[in-house]
Amino acid sequence: MYFTMCHTGPVPIDPRRLRVLRALADHGTVTAAAHALYLSPSAVSQQLAALEAEAGRPLLERHGRNVRFTAPGTVLVGHAAKIAVQLERAEADLAACAAGLVGEVVIAAYPTAITEVVAPAVAALRARAPQVAFQVKDAEGHASLRLLSDGDADVAVAVEHRETLSDGPASRDGLLLREALYAEPFDAVLPPGHRMVGARRVPLTDLSDDPWITPWPGNPVHDVVLHACVQAGFRPRVDSLTDDFRAVSALVANGAGVALVPRTALRGIELGGAVIRPLEGDRPTRRVFAAVRRGSRAHPLIELALEALHEETLDLGPGPVP
Repeated sequence: MYFTMCHTGPVPIDPRRLRVLRALADHGTVTAAAHALYLSPSAVSQQLAALEAEAGRPLLERHGRNVRFTAPGTVLVGHAAKIAVQLERAEADLAACAAGLVGEVVIAAYPTAITEVVAPAVAALRARAPQVAFQVKDAEGHASLRLLSDGDADVAVAVEHRETLSDGPASRDGLLLREALYAEPFDAVLPPGHRMVGARRVPLTDLSDDPWITPWPGNPVHDVVLHACVQAGFRPRVDSLTDDFRAVSALVANGAGVALVPRTALRGIELGGAVIRPLEGDRPTRRVFAAVRRGSRAHPLIELALEALHEETLDLGPGPVP
């Protein structure tokens, strides 16, 4: 029996398949990666198999429905992230050379930021650059960062508290850049006739026995509220959950409990008798930032959008209680 070894040299790696590899690293499963890329799971599997053939070595270890990266696969994921940044830098440089501003910018943000910052920024942008299309996507919590890293948004507006951008694979690869927009304190929202209504400032510990109203778990405001209460020495009894601050105001006004709410979140909302009081001592703070993919930062449309967002936040931050 004869054995023949055939060596044809390295096969060039298709950079489009590296995007599939990155999506798998970000989302963890073939099905989730396929959903993010708008492909079928079988198409993703085929792309990954072709990439392994190009690399000349196994990139994945399959364990049932789950996959793990081999050492070569982990190395290639790191290079895929760097290549993605460089490609976006090339696009940004080309766009900067173009005459005029033409294109589309998608901004993902949570509802309060849309109301207070994004909507007026988009209005200003449309007047400044009427040939540019601006789209807005409602994304609660850190969902806007996932949209950004998946390429479904160009700018994300999100909140930092205990977590930061390090909560995802893309951010660990250094793909996202963030810029601070504004910071605002949380205030206590009390029912009419509450024992602390007459106080100028409310110690958080004095609300330890009250029923509470918070956003749902997964909403950063929920995490901020629980963390502040735990730091004050108690765990709140949460009776009601809603991500709608109008609903929070209505529930508080009707005696369903107390709440902590970011200061700008109740602007323009009918309080219905609910009373807002600042907290005493160290107050929890919502820090709002804009994030972009690192390679796109120099794109003139991205710069235009960030500039408008910064302009709309000049008057936000710690101000008087409404």
